[in-house]
Amino acid sequence: MRSMWKTCRTLTLALPFAASLAAPPAAAQGSEPQLGAVDFKTSCNEVAQRRFNRAMRYQHSFWYRQAIEVFEEAAKADETCAMAQWGIALSLLNNPHSAIPQSNLAPGLAAIEKAKAIGAKSERERDYIEALSKMYIGHDKTTHQVRVQAYRDAMAALASRYPQDDEAQIAYAIALNVSASPADKTYAQQLKGAGILEPMWKRLPQHPGVAHYLIHLYDYPPIAEKGLKAAVQYSKIAPAAPHAQHMPSHIFTRVGYWKESIASNMASVKAAKADKEANDQLHGTDYLVYAHLQLAQDKQALAFIEEMAKVEFKGDSAGGHFARAASPARFAVERGDWKAAAALEPMPTKFAHVTAITHFARALGAARSGDVLSGWVDAKRLMELRDRLTAAKDTYWAEQVEIQFQVASAWLLHAEGKHDAALALLRSAADAEDKTEKSPVTPGPLAPARELLGAMLLARDKPAEALAAFEATLAKEPNRYRAYAGAVEAAQRSGNNAKAKTYAAKLLAMVGGGASDRPELARARQLAAK
Repeated sequence: MRSMWKTCRTLTLALPFAASLAAPPAAAQGSEPQLGAVDFKTSCNEVAQRRFNRAMRYQHSFWYRQAIEVFEEAAKADETCAMAQWGIALSLLNNPHSAIPQSNLAPGLAAIEKAKAIGAKSERERDYIEALSKMYIGHDKTTHQVRVQAYRDAMAALASRYPQDDEAQIAYAIALNVSASPADKTYAQQLKGAGILEPMWKRLPQHPGVAHYLIHLYDYPPIAEKGLKAAVQYSKIAPAAPHAQHMPSHIFTRVGYWKESIASNMASVKAAKADKEANDQLHGTDYLVYAHLQLAQDKQALAFIEEMAKVEFKGDSAGGHFARAASPARFAVERGDWKAAAALEPMPTKFAHVTAITHFARALGAARSGDVLSGWVDAKRLMELRDRLTAAKDTYWAEQVEIQFQVASAWLLHAEGKHDAALALLRSAADAEDKTEKSPVTPGPLAPARELLGAMLLARDKPAEALAAFEATLAKEPNRYRAYAGAVEAAQRSGNNAKAKTYAAKLLAMVGGGASDRPELARARQLAAK
């Protein structure tokens, strides 16, 4: 299946996607942005209903500021429109795959309370308001994940009660993805949600939420190819939305289509700049940096990192802060510049998992450049950040930082000559990472734990085991530069010249004829020339 896609992707992806990039960011006459079509029936008056539908078009593409403004216009058009307040509360969730920004909790709860005070005019609308209230009521006493699961269950009941209500089915489908356990490798909830949306897409081909949420539901390694059609179409359904231009790259990243990911995020960043959406701009740029680094296009990656540093961003969303911390760390780690990684400066932020990115890169860089004492200082900081996340009951990010701590500690033990302990710990970290999933906020970890295990096995002169580790990495994260490069070296050192040449050819085909001076490419070129 994958080979078929790779053979014909120029026809199936590049041309349609290029056409979507050529589409204008707004309607030709400049009246109404192109955001797709939504028909969400309410009991509000005619003017409020039109504005409500318009707000939902923004909402389904995660364009929150504009959505709130239009929901407020709907509320002014009809003071008895309780669903306008529901819409404001919905937009204040921000990206439902992350915790609600702290500054949005009180306003969101106030909007829900106002919706209840106004009083819905139908049982269906009361059910919508009651379901969304699960995300806000008791936010000071319960974790975000507990509230997400309560919301999912409420939406399941609502969708069951109103089977002909498309918006109820759509909302339930994305709730299934948001509430899914990262440890469930059957992807039962995600496939259930996709099963709801796939037949709807045939009836509602211009609905932005259906295509958008299918991408999220398929944003997992074993099922990512199922999302290619939605990835190509979504940017054309809502060409005015920065997020709609970016989302296809979630699938392109999963299948290793770096040029397509670059095109997607170039369009997204351009749209975000035009609308002064700094969070979307930074998020898209992080994906751009990641893709350029896989193609060994280091100058382009560095230029985007320098551009990110100039962006004024003081938002309460973790996404923008994550991007600003992750991209410089990626630039050092992906290129194996360990001294540069060790010298990274942590950025001030209240988000512990964001701070952990820099300390992980610093610890890894220090270990691999021989500064063990400094590395252990950063590893200890990772422990503190993990404990802080655990205390906050943020189990997902606590686990991710624990994996980072184990990886960094393994390389520090290796630097100290404790090789058996180092390999055992790194294997444990790789197993733990395989059992979880990356967050949508990132195109991938700074370096997959199993890829780093392959590097350590090479350092211990175990090339056959290293080759297996690199191949396992490529199966999960196709077309990663360092996994290909590691596989070339491991195969060659283990005497498997056929595999070495195969991986060298794949690496060279992926990066093209660029002028990169990365040393791994010299090895691949030598093999190809024989």
